[in-house]
Amino acid sequence: MPKIRKPASIENGLSEVVKILSEDEIEEAIGKSSSYLRKCSDPDNKRFQIEHDESVKLDLKCIEKKKAPPLLNSHEFMISRQAKSSIINEEDNLDAILVKFAILHGKLVEVIKEAQDPSSDLGKDISDVEKREIFESIKTIEDKILKIKIAIDKNI
Repeated sequence: MPKIRKPASIENGLSEVVKILSEDEIEEAIGKSSSYLRKCSDPDNKRFQIEHDESVKLDLKCIEKKKAPPLLNSHEFMISRQAKSSIINEEDNLDAILVKFAILHGKLVEVIKEAQDPSSDLGKDISDVEKREIFESIKTIEDKILKIKIAIDKNI
């Protein structure tokens, strides 16, 4: 029976890396096997712990495969849980956060469509200014996703 890992844990991030990367990709990234990562991802085994530079290399390898960086996401979630009082208000509930998320998603779509409009700065090509606006919109959505994760974890 698989062990349950807390969502806000390096162990969970490592188990996601093992799902994303092949044995060869793990070996190429850190010079170690997937067996090593499975040992590091065992929440009951404190003898094996991933090195910081290894976690960065694994996340970069996941990004090469067009996947979100699991260990970075784990770090972000762990930090946000510690600072949740400043991130999420008690009056926020999951429904309210989801509504705000939907609005932000709509704004992102709008910004991208405007950037690709033939009458925009570079026509269908996206200018550096437009890229900055898109990335700012994405960052806002990422912040809202973090609030959703915290709200679910907090059961508000």
